Amino acid sequence: MTSYCSLLYLVIFLPAVTAVWGIAPRSWRPFVLLGASYAFFWELSGKLVFFLFLATLVIYLAGLRLAALKKTRDRLLKETQKSEHKAVRASCRSRQRLVLLIAAAAVLGILIVLKYGAFVNENLNALAGWLRLPFRLPVPSFLLPIGISFYSLQAISYLSDVYRETIEADRNPFRLALYMSFFPQLMEGPICRYAQTAQALWQGQKLSFRNLTFGVQRIAFGMLKKAVIADRLNLLIETVFDDYAQYDGGVIALSMFFYTCQLYMEFSGTMDVVAGSAEIFGVTLPENFRRPFLAPTISKFWTRWHITLGTWFKDYVFYPLSMSKRLTRLTVRARKHLGNHYGPIPAAAAALLAVWLGNGLWHGAGWHYIFFGLYHFTWILFENLTEPVVRTYAAKWRINRESLPWRMMQITRTILLVNVGELFFRAASLRDGFAMFGRMTGDFTLRSLTNGAIWNLGMDRLDFLIAGISLALVLTVHILCERGVAVRETVAGQARPVRWALYSALFLYIVIFGAYGEGYVPVDPIYAGF
Repeated sequence: MTSYCSLLYLVIFLPAVTAVWGIAPRSWRPFVLLGASYAFFWELSGKLVFFLFLATLVIYLAGLRLAALKKTRDRLLKETQKSEHKAVRASCRSRQRLVLLIAAAAVLGILIVLKYGAFVNENLNALAGWLRLPFRLPVPSFLLPIGISFYSLQAISYLSDVYRETIEADRNPFRLALYMSFFPQLMEGPICRYAQTAQALWQGQKLSFRNLTFGVQRIAFGMLKKAVIADRLNLLIETVFDDYAQYDGGVIALSMFFYTCQLYMEFSGTMDVVAGSAEIFGVTLPENFRRPFLAPTISKFWTRWHITLGTWFKDYVFYPLSMSKRLTRLTVRARKHLGNHYGPIPAAAAALLAVWLGNGLWHGAGWHYIFFGLYHFTWILFENLTEPVVRTYAAKWRINRESLPWRMMQITRTILLVNVGELFFRAASLRDGFAMFGRMTGDFTLRSLTNGAIWNLGMDRLDFLIAGISLALVLTVHILCERGVAVRETVAGQARPVRWALYSALFLYIVIFGAYGEGYVPVDPIYAGF
């Protein structure tokens, strides 16, 4: 079972779990999901399931300790004089903070060692060689548990929310384990908060026809994105990126746009399959994408792409840093000299830098991932710095910033900038990324796109036609959703013959035009590798 879009998952595993869950007594259903989730993880990672179990155990015990300290604080507040309350709260908070730090360090420590240990030691060895220091560190090689980057962030969010007292510590270890391991989201997210899914997972709702049909409906739309578009585009992408020195700038630019498209269709398509799977069990997962390529700016693009990762960094990194005492004092001083718009920017930039360094490294241990994060940090900061200038000149030249031409210009610019960032993201290394960018800008020509050489890059004319039609279909759905049309409900509200004709047409389209069989190599889920 290599992905959520595999036949093993869609035809055997998911239907089997649904059947057992549907006939099980309500009190047993959460345990059916928990057992299925650990079986799913075992099939993917074998004995590495131990790390998921360990992370769950750590946050369970830490949550209970945080709750016990809270109970002690509340008792002492009742027993002591009002004048002593501040000291009681401070003492309890200090101990709670220590528990949080130890538990978070344990969870993140496992992630850092397994995922970044080799990268850190390789770079320390390179630095030592450059400085001519007589030592070399061993470069470890670890097997990385599938989904560790996702469930580690879920663990940290649970601990932080218990510490902040926005949720109560869960005394049911099985419910917490199900929240951490729910199989549809285990491999590629979304990164859920405890308050969003834990209780719904434990309720064991009755299997309903509406949940089943809506879940299958969304799974099918995700398969259209993944199997028909993303996996088909991979043919050209692999050909060019693996041997980019053989191609001119026009071909590299085409492969860059194709990769961005593939990444979105693969990840958002998988999220559709994941959300549809959860919907069958009556669980609503948070949306991870909201039509990002219709965003007018880079910052708004990232509020629509991988939403749960962005909100995690915002809530647990950006806000705590930007609201810290040092950065708050910096903002107060800066406002006096720079005004209300530019005054908060230095503190916000410091917090934003931490967010985007973390975002880049979260995706992988490599300098091209770090560059990817700094690239987007730079553009978002630039947008914030230039906003007053743009606003002033727009008013001076009487430009309507809500007009269609202006918005289309912004969207086009944003898509171009995002694509350049994804070029470095996909490149095998930072050096390769700059080499490809150099060929794209310094040797740009349309020769290969007009002399027929394009048909020798892995995709033939039929592949291009099918990908184009499918992209147009997805874009149409996105535009309708952007305009407020409830597409899924509209389809479900049609007469039964029309509704099932549409479902059947989509199913047959995927079966006939999906990228599989002779000439196609199965594509592993991209984000599962992060």
